[in-house]
Amino acid sequence: MTTTVPTTTTDEQLDEIFAPVFARIAEGALQREHDRSLAHDEVRALQDVRFGALRVPTEFGGHGASVRQLFRQLIALAAAESNLPQALRVHWWFVEEQLLDESPERERWLRAAAEGRLVGNAISEPGVGAIDRYQTRLTPDGSTPGGLRLSGTKYYSTGSLYADHIIVAADRDGERVAVLVDADADGVTQHDDWDGFGQRLTASGTTEFHDVFVPGDRVLGPGYGTPGRTYGTSYLQLVQLAVLAGIAQRATDDASAWVRDRTRTYTHAAADLPRHDPLVQQVIGRLSSAAYAARAIVLDVADQLDGILAGRSDDADLLDRVEFDVARAQAAVIPSVLDATTQLFEVGGASITSESLRLDRHWRNARTISVHNPLIYKLQSVGDHVLNGSELPYAWSAGTRSS
Repeated sequence: MTTTVPTTTTDEQLDEIFAPVFARIAEGALQREHDRSLAHDEVRALQDVRFGALRVPTEFGGHGASVRQLFRQLIALAAAESNLPQALRVHWWFVEEQLLDESPERERWLRAAAEGRLVGNAISEPGVGAIDRYQTRLTPDGSTPGGLRLSGTKYYSTGSLYADHIIVAADRDGERVAVLVDADADGVTQHDDWDGFGQRLTASGTTEFHDVFVPGDRVLGPGYGTPGRTYGTSYLQLVQLAVLAGIAQRATDDASAWVRDRTRTYTHAAADLPRHDPLVQQVIGRLSSAAYAARAIVLDVADQLDGILAGRSDDADLLDRVEFDVARAQAAVIPSVLDATTQLFEVGGASITSESLRLDRHWRNARTISVHNPLIYKLQSVGDHVLNGSELPYAWSAGTRSS
């Protein structure tokens, strides 16, 4: 059942604000891929229109959008530049956490988001890096009452090079905690050393923390992996699926534009022009269908999250349902988008593999985003839940198998 959540803005109003920015971002996507140039200017353009404050209520300077409206815009941004929604993934979760917070700090951080400030993350660690064995430590400062010191090394710090603040997962006397650190604080060193073959511009590199001073009020609470149900895992996974939906749409647009302009075909083709060839049309149809299905699935799950985050974030049945559905959604979206972005090359000969087109980036980006929380484990958890009623895993981690 779809839940309608009242909002203070319309899709048309949001499109009027963001569509022109997305169009400008899309214009430079191919060149950034060629140059491996991080999208700092593009992120600033998003900050200028308060994109990071989509979910922030208008009373605090935001756009007052629903979760569905947010994901609608994330899909559109992913079609323009697939790296950016992933880079901002944890920022959206941080905003949701502030919306749910009842402490006096809530307004402070919501207004900061409305001013354009962005939040990145530093959770995963080299080596085992399991959530129950963080080597990154938070210890008392010793000289400042309530102050703390943070030391450790993280990798996969997605989006942190674009961010003003970084959420760091750390160990404090055996307790997992989340700490908010200023990206430009003394002792913070960031590296653009992500070497994946796709999603190259997500700023997912290594971050080092060398005795970084942390005020006591920057400890946000329990860290990632704390036992129990949460909307957060489904929410963060849905951002990845929104990226895939955007990739599928951009692949459809790029392949269709290439076919429309193409006049060369084969002597045994079914038509004089590729755009009139039913076999070529079938490939474009597959691409368009993958984009449509991915979008529809993402927005359906976003509707569920709207209902949960509108005052029912502790409803166990609703949390289990959305966690179950987003896991199943992966199994529907990932194969469809990967197949479509592979098959798109069937619309032409060797010229479609030209480096100047970089159409391979769509498959590379889709393949890279798809290995987050690997599908084989998601399918296993779904099957075990269906057959045996087993609890869903929620938090994911590398390291030793839990008992």
